[in-house]
Amino acid sequence: GFVTEGPAAAALSAAPACAPTRADALGPFYEPGAPVRPQVGRGHVLTGTVTSSRDCRPLGAARIEFWLAGPAGEYGDAWRATVLADAEGRYRFESHLPPPYAGRPSHIHVRVAAAGHRVLVTQYYPPAGAREGPFDLVLEPAP
Repeated sequence: GFVTEGPAAAALSAAPACAPTRADALGPFYEPGAPVRPQVGRGHVLTGTVTSSRDCRPLGAARIEFWLAGPAGEYGDAWRATVLADAEGRYRFESHLPPPYAGRPSHIHVRVAAAGHRVLVTQYYPPAGAREGPFDLVLEPAP
């Protein structure tokens, strides 16, 4: 049955509600050292918060790297950026909606690094025609 009272119930209710973000493929087009800039195009704004799965606290100064296919479906330096999360772990990144290619849906690659946490590599899949999208990133503590 369910635990509804006592120390076990208190421990369950105190468990963090921050499940780690699911990792996804790095892909063949990642290159380190993307320039720090808030946008690489216009039309789709991605916003969110970077937090720790340990205690759901924001990870200020997390480095978030983005790379995506350009409007013609090609990867290149013009479509790469690094954004730094603010003190509350918030970030904002603007780009065009990347086109689908080679049977893959529209997607934006994301790599997040924060002190004391494992690097997260994932992808964001914007809904067709969306002008904005929320994408919170939850990192696991380093072992």
